[in-house]
Amino acid sequence: MSYLDICIIGWNLNALMFVINFFLAIRTISTQDRDTLQKESMVLKELKEELDNYYPYRTYSTIMTYLVPFAGFFRMSFRLIEMVFFFQKNENTKMFDFMVYKYTMEINKVKNNG
Repeated sequence: MSYLDICIIGWNLNALMFVINFFLAIRTISTQDRDTLQKESMVLKELKEELDNYYPYRTYSTIMTYLVPFAGFFRMSFRLIEMVFFFQKNENTKMFDFMVYKYTMEINKVKNNG
């Protein structure tokens, strides 16, 4: 197996994780009504803006992980495992709750370290 073959496998796995991530987003959006989505979107937007103050190049780093073979795959695999444990520990929670938890944890981590 050549290095090119390994890179192609890595990019295919990254693409698979991108599709899974997209599917989860569509599934989450389709299960909510419009008013709830707008309220949740405003909360997430505020958290994202606060996090962007600490990590201004976070969007670019996310894009880069999908361009590096296997990086997006491992990043999303870890995030999916983290989601499973979050939903097992916190019953009757939604994806919104997990996203608020992740944003809040990242913000608090930066505030505590800086």
